Amino acid sequence: MTLHWQTLAQRIRMEIAEIDQAVDTATQHWQRYQNAIEDRPAFLNSVALNLHSFYNGTERALELIAREMDGGPLGGDMWHTELLRQMRLELPDVRPAVLSEATCYALDEYRKFRHLVRHSYATRLEAAKIVPLVEKLPATWQQVKSQLLDFAEFLSELSR
Repeated sequence: MTLHWQTLAQRIRMEIAEIDQAVDTATQHWQRYQNAIEDRPAFLNSVALNLHSFYNGTERALELIAREMDGGPLGGDMWHTELLRQMRLELPDVRPAVLSEATCYALDEYRKFRHLVRHSYATRLEAAKIVPLVEKLPATWQQVKSQLLDFAEFLSELSR
């Protein structure tokens, strides 16, 4: 199992690197959106897409953990919501909680927004719905990133 846990830890770290890029781009393009006279819709769409990518990457890392440590992926209509609930659970003799309850609560707002982006037209995106997400993104990402890195370190310890 040593190699298995090392591989999982590295895959989580790879997702973190990708998410870092999405967060940076969302933040940069939000600034450009606010200052732009032209191309505002393009910057807004980029921000929305990168918020989508932020949550998608986070969810991908959490799915890896669910699949590799918790006995398999979740199913059903509500699996996206259930995944967040599951990640805040400590599983005795298996793993600690991956994320705190507060972090899961914050991530749920990005999950809902990701759903909106997936199921609507880009021309219907509203900056007002994006503002709170972009403003909270750096702090939310730092929480998520720290907790995922802690979990990757837990996996590295398991492999030793």
